[in-house]
Amino acid sequence: MSNEKRKKASRVQGGWAAPSITNVRSDRDKPKMPIGPAWFGKNIDNPTINEKHVYEKPADEEIVQKPPDIIIKKQGIHDLSLEPSGVSRIRYFPHFLDESESGTLFTELFHECPWHQRSDLKNGVSYIQPRLTAWFGDLPYSYSGQKLDPNTKWLPCLVTLKDHLEEVTGLKFNSLLANLYRDNHDSVDWHSDDEPELRKNPTIASLSFGDSRNFELRKKPPPEHANDFTNRQLVRLTLDAGSLLIMEGSVQDDWQHRVPKEYHDRGPRINLTFRVIYPDS
Repeated sequence: MSNEKRKKASRVQGGWAAPSITNVRSDRDKPKMPIGPAWFGKNIDNPTINEKHVYEKPADEEIVQKPPDIIIKKQGIHDLSLEPSGVSRIRYFPHFLDESESGTLFTELFHECPWHQRSDLKNGVSYIQPRLTAWFGDLPYSYSGQKLDPNTKWLPCLVTLKDHLEEVTGLKFNSLLANLYRDNHDSVDWHSDDEPELRKNPTIASLSFGDSRNFELRKKPPPEHANDFTNRQLVRLTLDAGSLLIMEGSVQDDWQHRVPKEYHDRGPRINLTFRVIYPDS
């Protein structure tokens, strides 16, 4: 074989031959795998892609933050909100009656009021109220599917309380709904006192006797989210024996209120809610 042919054959064989031993890297020269599972490293499936993923909020998504809850402890006048319907206002007087007087009245009301356990109607379903009630007034009153007949037999202590309340506040009342919460399991659910018999912007005066209970209000949502109470503002009070709470202005239009169940023992509590019922509403 000529020298030229030998050089050509050597070039062809060299193209397929294994690399020289001097070109092979040792194991210590190889890149080391990260310690831990394979998914521990970044961009495992696409190591050459260095793309940063940024969350983009959909155009129609609205982030609504819940306003901070309000806890009322000081007596006085508290404006809750100002809406086109008007000012929502409560007046809170934690020591309207002294302890001895409220204790005596609690005992009398507990034994003398004509207490009944009635039913409520909610979303077409009737259920037993988790509390007892008594109605006093010259006119009937309807709420939650219930119609309360007139009851003109006011207890003497209730007449005295009404006269005292009217003298101090300058307000006038002709009706009273009394509630007896027997223990911490009794309650009243979210509602507004907005029945036609009360007319617009009624004033409700509430006197408490017996054990303390929590009282809460929550802001109603705008009309376009009528039943969505997510992230609605809450107002909380503790109503002790002898306390007076007055709801007035647009509270019944713009807020709901309740006495929630509690998870620790409570003794009986009586709540007297004075109001004005109008005929032919």
